[in-house]
Amino acid sequence: MAEGVEVRGNRVRIYFRHEGELCRETLPGKATPQNIANAERLVGIINYEIDNGTFSYARHFPDSPRLNSNTLGHYIDLWLGIKRNQMSASGFRGYQSRVENHIRPRWGNLQADAIDHLDLQAWVQDELMAKLHNKTVREIISNLRQIFRLYRTRNRSAHDPTDGITVSLPDADDPDPFTREEIATILATPTTRTHELNMIEFMTWAGPRISEAMALAWEDVDLVAGTVTFRRARVRSQYKVTKTRRSNRSVTLLAPALRALHAQAKLTRKLPPVEILVTDRDNRTKKAQKVRFVFHNSVTGEPYSTSDTLRNGWWKPHLEKAGIRPRGPNQCRHTYASQMLSSGIATPEWIADQMGHTSTAMIFKHYAKWISKDGPDFVTLLNQALHLS
Repeated sequence: MAEGVEVRGNRVRIYFRHEGELCRETLPGKATPQNIANAERLVGIINYEIDNGTFSYARHFPDSPRLNSNTLGHYIDLWLGIKRNQMSASGFRGYQSRVENHIRPRWGNLQADAIDHLDLQAWVQDELMAKLHNKTVREIISNLRQIFRLYRTRNRSAHDPTDGITVSLPDADDPDPFTREEIATILATPTTRTHELNMIEFMTWAGPRISEAMALAWEDVDLVAGTVTFRRARVRSQYKVTKTRRSNRSVTLLAPALRALHAQAKLTRKLPPVEILVTDRDNRTKKAQKVRFVFHNSVTGEPYSTSDTLRNGWWKPHLEKAGIRPRGPNQCRHTYASQMLSSGIATPEWIADQMGHTSTAMIFKHYAKWISKDGPDFVTLLNQALHLS
């Protein structure tokens, strides 16, 4: 018998190497001389097509179990399983949503090696770019590229059809902080929601992420020393450790932030503790903690579970009542960074440390904006220091 053909019992099996992997397929019928000769001819045809790049596994073996394990959907499932163990539940939902809403419906049932670069390019331009923001399209392509990278661990000679597909992003929006005048107006506008007003004043002058403020407990606060320690966050109704190790930080409070906590202490400090589970950085380990949360929803009396509840339930109407241009409550963190920078006193390194970042580049790129009207009169100061009068 020719190389690539073997008889197993009373059946004929052929074998060949495709994309660096040894493939075996049993042919229908008994091992008769005629079927063995047909198998030898088939092996020759397959090897010729492989050498010339025209081989199609599905055309020759449409019922092969290998086809199911070679669909992109198979590798999507493997990839999602890996991501589920690597990421927090909140982060995983974004990956899963992009895959299930965009990648799997279009490509999941296709053989991975049959997906063509030009077809992908057309899909990006004609379908995704027509209805989605550039950033979302870029994330979808990034996820698809990771799936193909996983596919290539089993098919080392396979091509990656996402190579060369790029999506440009528009310039990022500048930080849009509140001015001192706007801060004063927001805090002076009448409201019955005292918890929320205290929370906004605290966030504006302490700079936490909203998720960190929602998860702040009195066990993290030292009113005598005027410090707080950010140890956890609440994201999509789940408690977890802070975003990065560097985000786990102690902050010495400015006077307005400390004043807001003193006011809030009268409302929640003596409440009984509740037990929560906090997911650790490995996204698997959960540790029980007994805490008394600082900020509550004035309407429900419960701690805030999502920032959407704060934004839509009170923040937006309050800004409208105050006559302030709409921005999200996340701009309180931007306002803190911008006010510190505009003071002319706080260094970018100190601001980054207070906000839980190691890089000052993050402060300038994502958070801080110089607010001229709230900064010192540097010209006068320079004239005096340099005796330029």
